[in-house]
This record gives sequence, structure tokens and C-alpha cells, in this order.
Amino acid sequence: MSERRARGPLQRVQRRSRELRAQVEALRAESAAAAPGQREALGLRCTQLKKLVEENTNALYALKKADEPAPVGNYSQRKEEEEKLLLKLSQQLQKLLLVLDQDNVTKNYPGDEEHQKGPRAEDGNEEEESEDEESEEEDTEEEDEEKMLDDPNVRECVAVGNFDAQQEGDLTFVKGEILLIHDKKADGWWVAENSKGERGLVPRTYLAVPKAEEESQEESEEHIEVVDETADGTEIKKRTDSHWSAVQAITENDTVEVLTTIGAVPAGFRPSMLCQLLEEGEEFRASYYLQPELTPSQLAFKDLVWNSERNTIHPRPTRVCLIVTLCSCKMIPPPRTGVRVLSRHVRLCLFDGSRVLSNIHTVRATWLPKSPQTWTFSPRVMGILPSLLDGDCFVRSSSLSSDIGILFELGITYKCNSTGERGELSCGWAFLKLFTSSGIPVPSKMYELVLSGGTPYERGVEVDPSISRRAGSGVFQQFMSLRKQPVLLVKVKSPSVHSKDILNFLPETLVGSMCYIHLLVFYRQILGDALLKDRMSMQSTDLICNPVLATFPRLLDQPDLMDALRSAWADKERTLKRTEKRDQEFLKSAFVLVYHDSVFPLLHTTFLPSYKWAEEEVELSRWKVIHDFLKRSRENDGALEYLLSSENTHRAFDISELAYDFLGEVRENNPGE
Repeated sequence: MSERRARGPLQRVQRRSRELRAQVEALRAESAAAAPGQREALGLRCTQLKKLVEENTNALYALKKADEPAPVGNYSQRKEEEEKLLLKLSQQLQKLLLVLDQDNVTKNYPGDEEHQKGPRAEDGNEEEESEDEESEEEDTEEEDEEKMLDDPNVRECVAVGNFDAQQEGDLTFVKGEILLIHDKKADGWWVAENSKGERGLVPRTYLAVPKAEEESQEESEEHIEVVDETADGTEIKKRTDSHWSAVQAITENDTVEVLTTIGAVPAGFRPSMLCQLLEEGEEFRASYYLQPELTPSQLAFKDLVWNSERNTIHPRPTRVCLIVTLCSCKMIPPPRTGVRVLSRHVRLCLFDGSRVLSNIHTVRATWLPKSPQTWTFSPRVMGILPSLLDGDCFVRSSSLSSDIGILFELGITYKCNSTGERGELSCGWAFLKLFTSSGIPVPSKMYELVLSGGTPYERGVEVDPSISRRAGSGVFQQFMSLRKQPVLLVKVKSPSVHSKDILNFLPETLVGSMCYIHLLVFYRQILGDALLKDRMSMQSTDLICNPVLATFPRLLDQPDLMDALRSAWADKERTLKRTEKRDQEFLKSAFVLVYHDSVFPLLHTTFLPSYKWAEEEVELSRWKVIHDFLKRSRENDGALEYLLSSENTHRAFDISELAYDFLGEVRENNPGE
């Protein structure tokens, strides 16, 4: 019977997992003592081992209870435990890859140097003594305990004394407190988490393995019991909250923590909050806010009202109507070795200190390789320059909040050289309140905003704490330290009368680029014609056949297609007579024709790759397709030849290409706006 069980699929996976765990432990021990020249070979082994772990994980996922040759008790529980083990191995290898890829960055990082100097010198000596003892023959009970503490499988430790944080980034704890260890750094300062979810660096010499855990390690390697008491007999309550087990999952926060710990990024960097909101759904996209908003009764449109005298929609003045120009960012600390930057950008939106009140608009920055700490923006986008680089932004809102302001989040899209993992980090944020405490709008002028680290919900976090730590106590040193702090320069002004007249045709809440506001106005006017003037009955909810209304909002999520439309319309405008430019009905008809001959076919061709943020190859490939199509459209006086050509293929027809379902698109009234 035992032979049959040994040949069972689950046990084969379990046996393979134990072999992989032993290899991971050996590799981690070898890496801790590796010379710089050995890192590349160890990194290759780490990558290969990570692939084997992934293969065993896939094999585990494919298992079914019915595949077992004999009944297996607690099958689901055993499979779940195996999944946790493989997940932990994958996480350990992921962190090890990042460490190996740094090539001594950790040793040279100023923050780590400080952790090994000053008041911590004594702890550093104890660590060196501990390493010397471990190199000798381990034949005493104390040495066995040290070995158990350094075991990568031991994640929970108990504090054997009180420790007060000595600088920012340390974690304060008291004797007897249980800590979850996330990363066991070679310098003796480990990343730990307490029961409140707070994380920070703790000295290894203040930690011990609880007796209950030592005993359970001897009884079974697979099942580690929860700690019940400390080494000195102090009673400890069991942890039962789900967060304690959830922290073992591989998340972006864990990756950022590793990058911070090894010195690849400053301590104030965080996963981008605004990027996460954009990825969660449509609620914070410009395409969502471009749609009309319903009144509280949902029987009429709040911000789309017909003006019968002018035969168009009513302009809608708003409480906030500003032009915000991004000028530059200075002293932004770049990532260090092992992290490649794919995009530097600023995301901005309306914010009241707790909620995002508008769409999130993104402007990409430019920089010079010799000066990556300085970001610049285009003050005015004209011609073929991409709208993504347009530093001139409009901001509109009718929110009555007294705390409303503009939230700026500086971000980078990065890629880890060793793992290929992509992500987005916030390099700092700033909040510009738009009204004083007495309700007076802030003056139009240039603002130099000092950036804060962390997230907008954290306070007192510096982007790079090492700047303050390196500064002396003198007045001059403090002054020089302030000059090194990251800042964002923005210019705020009221729009001109002409610009305000145009902006008032837009939705009451919207943030966007000034270079394409005339295109948004065309869309809103065509929308007003379809919903308010031409609809058979105000009670009718039938689909409206209109390709422009059905597809235009998608352009706001694909900036290169918006640029294509902007370019095509500029070409058309140059051919118009002065009388034609004053005829609004003629202009709307001309815009519809230009739309059909430019971006509408591109939305459905199979030759255009899907839009991907900060993918240089995809961006270049898309722009080549767009450029070639626009050229052919101009040469053939329209897109008809392209559409009928047997050389071109298009996606299967879908009714959503032509039908505008306003009931499915309109926004419900938001009392917070």
C-alpha cells in the first residue's frame, strides 16, 4: 500500500517540492557568502530554479483527487499546504534574483552604511561574532538556536528585549512581541511586521525563535505550529487574523519593499496609487467623464442642456476652470542598478484629501540621460508632437468641496532587469489646494511644490530620507538639504475669455490636454444634436446609429489615435474658407467626415497592435501603422480605397461600432462633484 501511495501524483509533487526547497536553501546560503564575480552564475541558477518551482506549481494545479491510485485523507488541505510552500519558494527566489542583480549596490547605499554605523556598531559586532561562530563546528545548544533563527523557513520570531526606532524606517517593538520576518538581510537588519501591520527594520540580535516553534520544527518540517510562548515563558496570544497569512502572497507591495530594502529605490517610493485606480476600471478614465451626467431624478441630463436660440448646447460655467502648466520636476532621485525606467510621467486629478473627484490625466516627461533627476514638459503641443507630452492641462469642476485641490503624483514605469517584472512606482506627490480657508481662489502664479514620499494618505514621509540623514545640524547644512529636496514646478492661471468659452462646452468635471479641447467640443455638440435635438422623443431609449458617438471616447484611452485625429483635422482646417470656418453646422459635418476617413477604420483594423502603456516597441509599431494609413487616406482622398482593398483585414463586425447606447454610457449624479 505504501508503494502505491508513493507513486501517487500528489506525493510525487510533494517529494519534488522538498527537493526544490533544499536547493533553494542551499542557493540562499551560497549567495550570502558569494563574491561579486560569482553573482552572475548564481543569478542564472536562481532563474533556472525559479522555472522548476513554477513547473511544479503548474503540475500541482493540474492535480485532481480522482487521479490518485488510492484514497488520500485531507486531500484539499494537503494540496493547499503544498501550494503555500511553492508560493513561498517562488517569493524567496524572486527576492534573491533582485539582490543578486544589484551587484553590491546594497553595500554602497548610504542608508545601509548608516545602519552599520553610529549607535548600531555594537549590534554589527555581535552579528560578526555570530557569523564567526556559525563558520565553526556547531556543537552547542546556543549555536543550534542561532542556526534555527537563520533558517529561511522560520518566519515568526519573538523579541527578547525592547527596541526603540533610532531613525526613520526602523520598527519599534517591546519584549515578548511576535514579529513576522519578511526579509533576512545579510547585514543583520531584517524587515519585520508587527501585529498592527506596521513594517520596518529590526536588529537580528534582539530576536529569538520561540520554543514552541523549535519543538514543532523537530517534530515535522511541513507543519510549523503557531507560537504560544516566548523563550522566557511570557504568554503570547495566537494570531488568528487573515492578514497574517495573506502577507505571504507575492504582491507589488512586496516587490517594492524588496527594491527599497536592497537600495534600488529610495525609501519614500510606493506603488502608484493613481495607476492602481486607473487599472481598476473605467471610473477614473476621461472616457467615462466625457459622457453626459444625469440629474438626481435620472429624467434629464445635468450638464447637457439644449440652447434653442443658438441651436446648440448651453455652455456650462464651473466653479473651477483653470489652466495648469507643468513646467519641470527637479531633484527626482532615479532608481539605481537593476531597474530600467520605461516612462517618467506625472498623473494629476482633482482631490479633496480623501477622494479622487475627477478622471486621472497623465502627462509624460522628457529628460536627458546625463541629468535624469530633472524632468521637463512641453509647454505647448503643436503640429505632430504627441498630446501625451502636452504640459498645458485644463481642469474643470463644479464640486463645492472647500478642500478641493489638484493632486500631482510623479511616477515611473519600471522593469526589473533580472526578473522582467514590470510595475509603476510613485516618486513623490504634491497637493495644491485651490481655495483658501475663506473660500477665495488661489492666485494665478508659478508654484514650487515640495514633493512628499509615501502615498497621499501618509504624512511626514520624505521621498528620500537619506538626504536629511546626511545633512548636518548647522543652519547652512539644513539650508542645502532643503535645496536638494524633490520639487515640482507648476504654473496656474485662469483661461482667456476665448479659451473659457470653449471649455464651457465640456463636461462640468474633466481634466485633460489643451491641445485637443476643440475635438472634445465637436463630440459634445454632436452628442447634444443626437440626444436633445434629433431624438424622436425624450422618452425614447432606442440605440442611436452614430459611429462618432459610439467610438470617440475610446480615443481618450489611446493618445496616439487622438493625435491621428488631431493631425487629420488640422490638415482639413487648412483647406477651409473663412466663411466655412464660421459655420458651425458645416464644421460638424466636416469633422464627421474626417473622423470616418482617419481614426474610425484604425479602431477596427487587425494591423494595429493593442495599445499598451510604456511599451516602446508597441508604440513605434502602432505609430507606423497610423502614419502609413493617414498617408494613404490623404493620397486617395479618403479611407474608402483602404476599406475595400483585399490587402487589408478588419475585425469581425460588432454592433457597438455604430450603435450608441446612451443609457449604458451616461453617468449617474454624484453628490460629491
